[in-house]
Amino acid sequence: MTTAVPATASPTPERATPDNRPPGPDGPARRSRWFGPLLLRLHFYAGLLVGPFILIAAVSGALYALTPSIEQVVYRHELHAPVTATQLTLAEQTRIAREHLGDLEVTPSAVRPAPGPGDTTRVMFADGTLGESESRAVFVDPGTGEVRGDLTVYGSGGALPMRTWLDQLHRNLHLGETGRLYSELAASWLGIVALAGLGLWIRRIRMSHTRRATAKDMLRPARGRTGYRRLFSWHTSVGIWVLLGALFLSATGITWSQHAGGNVEDLRAAFDATTPTVDASLPDGGAADGGADTDEQGAGHGEHAGHGATGPADGGGATDLALFDAVLATAQNVNVNTGAVEIQPPAEPGTAWVVQEIQRSYPTEVDAVAVDPTTLQAVHRVDFVEFPLAAKLARWGIDAHMGSLFGLSHQLFLFFLASGIATMVVLGYLMWWKRRPTRDPRPLAGTPPRRGALRGAPWWGVGVVLAAAVLVGWWLPLVGWTLAGFVVVDVVVGLVRRRRAWRRA
Repeated sequence: MTTAVPATASPTPERATPDNRPPGPDGPARRSRWFGPLLLRLHFYAGLLVGPFILIAAVSGALYALTPSIEQVVYRHELHAPVTATQLTLAEQTRIAREHLGDLEVTPSAVRPAPGPGDTTRVMFADGTLGESESRAVFVDPGTGEVRGDLTVYGSGGALPMRTWLDQLHRNLHLGETGRLYSELAASWLGIVALAGLGLWIRRIRMSHTRRATAKDMLRPARGRTGYRRLFSWHTSVGIWVLLGALFLSATGITWSQHAGGNVEDLRAAFDATTPTVDASLPDGGAADGGADTDEQGAGHGEHAGHGATGPADGGGATDLALFDAVLATAQNVNVNTGAVEIQPPAEPGTAWVVQEIQRSYPTEVDAVAVDPTTLQAVHRVDFVEFPLAAKLARWGIDAHMGSLFGLSHQLFLFFLASGIATMVVLGYLMWWKRRPTRDPRPLAGTPPRRGALRGAPWWGVGVVLAAAVLVGWWLPLVGWTLAGFVVVDVVVGLVRRRRAWRRA
């Protein structure tokens, strides 16, 4: 439906402002209200063009959030075993795992003892035929020695196949490093779109004559509305309730990204806020042989899989399996006080064994200790309580993003949060469709908000916007590239429409 426009207005029909007064091109009304239309146009274009990426990330993230609990059901046989009165040593369990593989010379890359009664021990081996950060895990009943399963696990979290598949879908759409651009694009723009929506929400309340009633209506879907207004009410209400969660997921998701993630790491390094790691070097410069067992046939040490290893390392001899029990006992006397631990043999000759706590639930237990295999003395330790505050926040942020902190309740919260974000995207597209003109010829969908908002801004406003765009584009490279693309698309669309208007005239 076309709105009458004063003679002083632009020949192109413009949408009226919220108080139903069409602004003039250069008047004070337009200059005082340039920022809101600019936010609206940014919110529109970003939501329209980046929405599919955010939608895929939200849906896959919602499914991934539930996988820690689903794994316990799907892989119950591998992860759990009947409780028995007997308990085999780690050396015996590891030897059983090697016999299962049919290779008595291979050295485990890591062993995760059963964290509690009724759980299995996970013995992991590096396998050059697997992908990056993947390893082969043999699950052993610590009471009877029964092999309960043989699966491929991924990453430091030891994700099992189903969780790995969803993780790769969420991370890169199973397209490798190139596919990671999609998730970085979604994480980078999610926060910007959410903040722009918040600005529009505040603007709408400030311009309303009944601010309290307007705020109340925008906090919950208004009743009795239909069509576009109903969709808008739901879009606004859901957006407000998921705002903080969306900003959190955006900020933490960026830390995994290819381009912006490097900027985050550089910033943390500049402020000496990197996560401490245990030093596995030996004081004598590597004179120790890493605990070689002369009774075993020579074989190479396996690198620690699950942290980027892809195959066995070169080594001087097979590891003495009895050291798994001895090294764990030493670590338990130092700072390892949780059942969820990982024992890593030396990654290369002349280095120490490492015992690392892997309990990511709250309270976080990620202490680590390096043990000299010849003296069974601790040569280095790190304690989470001594981490810099920024490193602690990073650890908690990542674990909160993955749903590891508070069990099933945390996972359900993330599921509903991600579902809310996905709902926001769908409602946004439905609003775009509903706003299409009903007169023929009918466009495919609604038109974008009016142009020229920045032309009506004061000089300092233009400077602030340009400076912010450059800063954000530098910190979030994919935002910078796509924002430039938005501008190009906007200019091209404007030129095409202007040319059509001239032809009609």
